Amino acid sequence: MAENEGEDSLYPIAVLIDELRNEDVQLRLNSIKKLSTIALALGEERTRTELIPFLTDTIYDEDEVLLALAEQLGQFTALVGGSEFVHCLLAPLESLATVEETVVRDKAVESLRQLAEQHSNRDLETYFVPLVKRLSAGDWFTTRTSACGLFAVCYPRVSNAVRAELRQHFRNLCGDDTPMVRRAAASKLGEFAKAVEHEHLKQDLVPLFHSLANDEQDSVRLLAVEACVSIANVLQNDEKQRLVLPTLKQASEDKSWRVRYMVADKFSELQAALGPELSSRELVPAFCSLLKDAEAEVRAAAAAKVKDFCSQLPADTRQQMILTQVLPQVKELAADPNQHVKSALAGVVMGLAPLLGRDATMEHLLPLFLTQLKDECPEVRLNVISNLDAVNEVIGVKNVSKNLLPAIVELAEDSKWRIRLAIIEYMPSLAAQVGVEFFDEKLSALCMGWLTDHVYAIREAATNNLKALVEKFGAEWAQQTVIPRVLQLARDQNYLHRMTCLFCVNIMAPVCGRELTTKLLLPTVSSLVSDPVANVRFNVAKTLQKIGTVFDQKVVEAQVQPVLERLLQDPDNDVKFFASEALEGLRLQ
Repeated sequence: MAENEGEDSLYPIAVLIDELRNEDVQLRLNSIKKLSTIALALGEERTRTELIPFLTDTIYDEDEVLLALAEQLGQFTALVGGSEFVHCLLAPLESLATVEETVVRDKAVESLRQLAEQHSNRDLETYFVPLVKRLSAGDWFTTRTSACGLFAVCYPRVSNAVRAELRQHFRNLCGDDTPMVRRAAASKLGEFAKAVEHEHLKQDLVPLFHSLANDEQDSVRLLAVEACVSIANVLQNDEKQRLVLPTLKQASEDKSWRVRYMVADKFSELQAALGPELSSRELVPAFCSLLKDAEAEVRAAAAAKVKDFCSQLPADTRQQMILTQVLPQVKELAADPNQHVKSALAGVVMGLAPLLGRDATMEHLLPLFLTQLKDECPEVRLNVISNLDAVNEVIGVKNVSKNLLPAIVELAEDSKWRIRLAIIEYMPSLAAQVGVEFFDEKLSALCMGWLTDHVYAIREAATNNLKALVEKFGAEWAQQTVIPRVLQLARDQNYLHRMTCLFCVNIMAPVCGRELTTKLLLPTVSSLVSDPVANVRFNVAKTLQKIGTVFDQKVVEAQVQPVLERLLQDPDNDVKFFASEALEGLRLQ
């Protein structure tokens, strides 16, 4: 009996070994994904003494299998006996951190970082730090790149002597002969800077930052820009100006456009790290320089940061700095030959209105908005329309209407349907601000025209727009202005327009109330029961089911039920199905 139990306990590991050696990759992958189940079957001790050594010895497989293994091992702490034995998981992960495939190495490093937190301070120095040192001094660049991501997680919890060794190893990696290693070190420099003591940050890491920022490879220099944010965040103001600012200015004028792009992309974060005083004094010229950059990608990245940059300037000098230094560059970008630059600017330039105030917006920004609304690029027009609310709040809707309405009306008939859609979505907020009289005079015809647009998404948005308008202006306005136009669609020759009529009734009935729905909308819906197009007829059934809850029971039984029973006899199966659904939904069956 005992012998049988021993054989049974060996069965899981035997199955795993067989599957891991199987020629079928999917089988090997499945066995790796079931590792936790197998570990539970084996128990903690046998997992440590048999399973983990077996995995360590057999790490040579397809990348997909190795990736799954690296992920699984990061969640294995409880299965090997908890934090006391977590160090036994380091060996297979160390091997995985040295493989050629980047995705596998990254996952192995991620798992190692998770396990580092579960080590006691003593075990961290005994087992984890030697692993970091071995990887740092590895013969292959792949091992050294993996090491870069492990310094920050163990540094705060080790002794001063070990910390000094770790700083020396990191220094060696930053000066490595292989660009890929220096790139990995640069990408982790900011994280390491947060973990290192202030004194050693200035003595050891800032010189490394300067070295990486002047590296011969632009791929290393651009990653140093990211580290700049973290380093600036932990330095005092005078130290920022002395140790970080010159390097940052140099990066903003770098010969490689990729480095300048990174500066532009991270400009808001850099500005926040340096503080408002340094930013206003030192960074405004650098930012304006990026807005004028020769490369369109850099200009686009800088243009996208215009609002964020200006909002972080000191309030007392903000308006003057925007008007004299930033705005001239912004006006040039509005006419940039590259559409991505113009589009990036259009998405944020409205945000300058609250910063400049009413008068400056009227004088400087309104002409700019008009130019952008007439731009040949649809994306530019769309971005301006989508952000008009910010301008309304500053200069008032009357000024917006007076200056921008002609352009808005023109865009409402734009050949690009997404532009028309953006105008429709903006219409309810515009209507609320201009009032019912102005709306009826200038915009009502537009809203009704959209109901017969040839694009379904526009017709759908137009019906939702009508609901929002009726909610704002009331049922009486709907009876006079909207309902007559909607009911006309029921007699339109195009069946799509007749269906639009039904869709409008669907969403307007709850807003219009019982009396108007019974008196005006229900007879029109009922009249479409004999429509020649089956799609219209089954939408009659769906509409009656939806609006049936608005009526009292007498109306339902007298006017709705007969129509649905007639549709139940329809020759089209879909019509019969939806008629039956409606009768059930209204509890008439």
